Amino acid sequence: MESTDHKTDTAKVAQATDHAHAKLPVSEKIGYSFTDMAGNLLYVTITSYILYFYTDVFQISVAGAGMILLIARVVDAISAPVWGSIVDHTHTKWGQSRPFFLWLAVPFAIAVFLAFTAPNLHGTAKLIYAGATYILAAGIIYTGIQTPITAILPSLTSDPTERISANTWRMAGGSIGAFITSSFALPLVAFFGGGNDKVGFMWTTALFGVIGVIMLFYAFAHLKERTVSVTKSIPFKDSLKATVGNKPWFILVISFVIYWIAQSDRNGIAVYYAKYNLGNAQLTSVFNGVGILGLFATICIPFIVKVTNKTATMLIGLAIGAFGQIMVAMVGNNFALVITAWIIGTLGAAVACAMPFAMLADTVDFGEWKTGIRASGFLTAVGSAFCIQLGSGFGSFIPSKIMSAAGFVANKSQSAASLASIHFCFVWLPVIIYAIVAAIMVLYFKYERNEPKVKADLDKRHALAAAQNN
Repeated sequence: MESTDHKTDTAKVAQATDHAHAKLPVSEKIGYSFTDMAGNLLYVTITSYILYFYTDVFQISVAGAGMILLIARVVDAISAPVWGSIVDHTHTKWGQSRPFFLWLAVPFAIAVFLAFTAPNLHGTAKLIYAGATYILAAGIIYTGIQTPITAILPSLTSDPTERISANTWRMAGGSIGAFITSSFALPLVAFFGGGNDKVGFMWTTALFGVIGVIMLFYAFAHLKERTVSVTKSIPFKDSLKATVGNKPWFILVISFVIYWIAQSDRNGIAVYYAKYNLGNAQLTSVFNGVGILGLFATICIPFIVKVTNKTATMLIGLAIGAFGQIMVAMVGNNFALVITAWIIGTLGAAVACAMPFAMLADTVDFGEWKTGIRASGFLTAVGSAFCIQLGSGFGSFIPSKIMSAAGFVANKSQSAASLASIHFCFVWLPVIIYAIVAAIMVLYFKYERNEPKVKADLDKRHALAAAQNN
């Protein structure tokens, strides 16, 4: 009898292990790509056009609009770990992360629609409406969508190659979503509004909202959390415990925060470099448009990782990004060469940006291996949403201080010192930051070498737990 039971348990262990290492079908990878595509379709619409909407359509002062965005940034930073803990505390028959695509899809679409609706309000009431809808859409609900997008990856499969592949699909979907709204939002506003931007924005965001809901519903229907049988809801204090001794997680968090300073600085200063250093602000649209080319670099990530490893792939991305930035400094004001250099930098940045999202899944495994606590939501929320928000905030603050110290005055002829400060922020500040991030990421090599042992040990734990539950 014992022999029969032992054989049965052994079979269950093998079955559970195979299940955790499942190769993801294309339909599931498409579903994962739809999560970020839907998120960016709506979120990039907000980040790209909400300031223009507030000042030129809703008739809010620039000072009032700026205060709304500042308060929202604070709320964003707070909401990330809160959402991470909520995900960790969730336990349903669908899993921990997947249900949020179903629960928040429609609220997200409605919140974005309301954020771009201009009711007949005045004074304080108008500011309160704008602030509440913006914080709800771009802060609270979007973070509630973005957190499980990253948190679900460790639960889809334990196979490192499949994780990289799934994350590549996700990043590609995000790039496509961002490209669609960057390229077509304003033409659609003009088409639907017929000269009335208030109406145009309402119809455009309504259309994007419907598309986003459909994609998130598809993701919910096709994604599958394979570790659901061994995943338990955990309280916030236990989520914090998963960081104890989790050195690879701390390396990624520190690196990603610093990286996003460069990313935000690079994108934010482009308009100043085009307007003042190159003499044509309209060239900014070219800088933004060629960003879609980063998709090609993202697609190459699985092949680079296969030849090298994840840490080396990120370092390669940082090196290519730095080379592109340095090339900008070498070509002067020749716009064709500047764009060529910018594209090279964009390709490197796309690789460097994508890797931490995939590597966070491995730090979730390490945390569970080290502490026995699997805090996917908290670890990935802090490692992604919080890092992006905090880094982006500093990425706007630091260059503004540098330019201000150099005597920059908007819409005026700039002094040599002012032009030099813009050039430094646009070209050399990202290079310096890339070098700092690379120096930190070198420390990650030894933890990546230990991943096979971590995954093997966890497979045994998960399989035994699954066998005991059956």
